Amino acid sequence: MASRYVVEHLNHLGIVAEVCREIGVADWLDEQEPGNRQQVSVGTATTAMVLNGLGFSNRRLYLVPQFFADQPVEHLLGSGILAEDLNDDCLGRTLDWLYDHDVTRLFAGLALRARRAFGIAVGRLHADTTAFSVHGQYALDLPEGLETPERLKAAAQSGTAGADASSEDGEDAGAPTVIEVTYGYSRDHREDLKQWMLALVTSGEGVPQFLQPLDGNASDKRTLLEAVQGLTQQLQMSGETPGVYVADSGLYSAETMTQLITAGVQWVSRVPETSTAAQALVQERLATLEGWHSSADGTRHWWSRELRELPQGPARWSVVRTQEGEERARATVQRQAQRDQEAWAKRLWHLGNQTFACAPDAEAAWAKTCQRMPPWFVVAATVVAHEGYAARGRPRKDTAPRPQAWQIQATLTRDPVALEREALRRAAFIVGTNLLDTDAWPDAAVIALYREQTVVERGFAFLKDPLFLASSVFVTRPERIMALAFVMTLCLLVYKLAEVRLRQRLAATGQTVPDQKGKPTARPTLRWLFQCFEGIYLHHTRQSNGVYETEVLSLTKVHRLVLRLLGPAYEKCYLAFQETAE
Repeated sequence: MASRYVVEHLNHLGIVAEVCREIGVADWLDEQEPGNRQQVSVGTATTAMVLNGLGFSNRRLYLVPQFFADQPVEHLLGSGILAEDLNDDCLGRTLDWLYDHDVTRLFAGLALRARRAFGIAVGRLHADTTAFSVHGQYALDLPEGLETPERLKAAAQSGTAGADASSEDGEDAGAPTVIEVTYGYSRDHREDLKQWMLALVTSGEGVPQFLQPLDGNASDKRTLLEAVQGLTQQLQMSGETPGVYVADSGLYSAETMTQLITAGVQWVSRVPETSTAAQALVQERLATLEGWHSSADGTRHWWSRELRELPQGPARWSVVRTQEGEERARATVQRQAQRDQEAWAKRLWHLGNQTFACAPDAEAAWAKTCQRMPPWFVVAATVVAHEGYAARGRPRKDTAPRPQAWQIQATLTRDPVALEREALRRAAFIVGTNLLDTDAWPDAAVIALYREQTVVERGFAFLKDPLFLASSVFVTRPERIMALAFVMTLCLLVYKLAEVRLRQRLAATGQTVPDQKGKPTARPTLRWLFQCFEGIYLHHTRQSNGVYETEVLSLTKVHRLVLRLLGPAYEKCYLAFQETAE
């Protein structure tokens, strides 16, 4: 430090660094290869990428040195670490190292340390997958000259791309499998872009416990089962007992449920609407409202039955309706009915302008037109005969006119009863489970557990946030995408650990912090508190003897409360210096 005064931006990064230290991110990763001679260890470089990712500065990996230029690097990462040491070569080698050592295995070790340090329970586990679109080529292994977009997409969707090469070369025993960045079903509605997918299992609080990077066209029916089996094996190896797994309908199939039941896995899953048995049960229960149960506030209704004739064995199915879902379904059905009515009114207008040689022809045309008419329309139609004379010219006085042409006159109206029935059908869904003990697991508890599936979806939303490190992926190799998926999920792990601890201790002590509107809350988001920590600086002043004296600027009572609740190490990170400003 050549200048007498140096200011470094600490902000919220001290909290992030302390969470990484508490679960031992750097130490544990470095232990995996003690002989690694990289100037900045892989553990330290990984922690630096987490700090960059949770810095919400939208700086890509090659701009990490710029991000750390005004940060207290040694205070956050350790003595002797400089911002220029964290260059793209260092981070690139770290990503390669992470891939070589199996990112799923590495994350399992860190998740175990996090559970032990922060007391995270595994009684509720939520599994899901999501896709990340990329803008690069990431060409598949097809013969030269055949890598057209159409051929690549067709090969990816059929799962045949690269099959010949893989079958000839085989996979090295123990070597990590490289994901295939390719076309697939896009949840972001970007079918024009290739993608890769990520399987994630979180605890009930949303803390990630398992990750697996996936091919861009991976099937949920296979990958979700593998995720459940993989995490179950990891927990058993560490002497832990997994609780109940929760997933959407992608997990549910007779074959998958048979495997889970055989393995003794407890599960709660939404039953696919494409199931014939599910459709029949919904129609049966909506025909009458007798026998339904309701929540105390009247916003949720359900009817359950234990089914023993299912191919995978006995299960309990609950048909569920919610007030919110019904209102949403009614609005959707009304919008669709309005569009359909306009379209069918035009179709019937054109039909009404046609003439037919006889009444049976008109009736046949009418029947054919109405074959695909939605059931919520009521149509009143008549066949009208137009009289005339068969011969040209002036008719004789004694000639009576006869029907010469027939037309259809129709009016179209909506059937409110049918629209309501369709809205209720769309709003109803089935939650299935193999938890058959209704005393231990009442229907209301099973339904509430399924509705908590949003915790993993919020995790995906966090990873896709535009301010996050890798909301857009700018690496050129699938291997580094897999390593970056590890860093992304590690960022989510660190974020959720701090948020869960703070909320738990606020609730335990009966204290609150102000939210965005200044009102007290015991469940703040860590993103908001990170924003509150903006503007905290380390101010270094060089004394006459050459020693720098450091003071922390802009700490408030809210900051001190948050740090005290997080723990002594977090207080020390901010309060170990002489403080002269509030």
